[in-house]
Amino acid sequence: MALFGLFGKDKKESLDKGLEKTKESVFKKLTRAVIGKSKVDDEVLDNLEEVLISSDVGVDTTVRIIERIEERVRRDKYMGVEELNTVLKEEIIGLLEENADGSADSFELPATGEPYVIMVVGVNGVGKTTTIGKLAYKFKEAGKSVMLGAADTFRAAAVDQLVIWAERVGVPIVKQGMGADPASVAYDTLSKARASGAEVVIIDTAGRLHNKINLMNELTKIRQVMKKVLPDAPHEVLLVLDGSTGQNAYEQAKQFTKATEVTALAVTKLDGTAKGGVVIGISDQFRIPVKYIGIGEKIDDLQLFHREEFVESLFN
Repeated sequence: MALFGLFGKDKKESLDKGLEKTKESVFKKLTRAVIGKSKVDDEVLDNLEEVLISSDVGVDTTVRIIERIEERVRRDKYMGVEELNTVLKEEIIGLLEENADGSADSFELPATGEPYVIMVVGVNGVGKTTTIGKLAYKFKEAGKSVMLGAADTFRAAAVDQLVIWAERVGVPIVKQGMGADPASVAYDTLSKARASGAEVVIIDTAGRLHNKINLMNELTKIRQVMKKVLPDAPHEVLLVLDGSTGQNAYEQAKQFTKATEVTALAVTKLDGTAKGGVVIGISDQFRIPVKYIGIGEKIDDLQLFHREEFVESLFN
């Protein structure tokens, strides 16, 4: 595959720029890990393990990567440190490819004649509303008719934010009053989407983790009500995580995967952090594909996650 891969030179440059802080941090750490060494030995691997863990790849995923590289060293008998970067990229890509189901190459969707429903979950402050707005923009750019549903009715600010995004993108939004039943909003949204022939529906939900039982019950109720309108809905449950929080993103993923069936991940705010390695660890640990990454503030700075381009960019 060409370096520019599936999304062109501009997107690759945007990705490189968005991951700049992580790349700089990783490059410095890798340089220190191999300084004065000519071959990959136990000391280099120990140093590499430290680099990956401190880059928020996570302990379990780091161990898996190191084991793969150790196997390569055993098989090849000798590996120079100049080869380490290439081998590291290959093994991480291989690891991510094992969990490729659910990833996407474009913003095209199955043509079923019914709205494709995405339920978006995640705690407040991770960029959930912004991600919904950017997703709506991407689908509209791809020629799809989009409708938003403001089912985070516990915060007036959440509804107001989503209204602003709907106006900015130029798509309809369904909302009710503050404190309205979120499941009722979801039902109304799907009913109107079906009647109007909308192709994509994106439903925002409340992001509270302080009471997991309530969260679980609420998300379950929303799903059940959706099915009354569209038996297959939601087609996708997208968990939005803030990449800049590092290990805290793992904890959020753990809580939400317990609360509901998550089918895809979006990792945001990667441009403002040196913790981009969290994308690798979360994808590996939860066996849920990362589908989107946020690498900037602009409306088109939400990209489809492509394993090869991401790893190339991170370790190049």
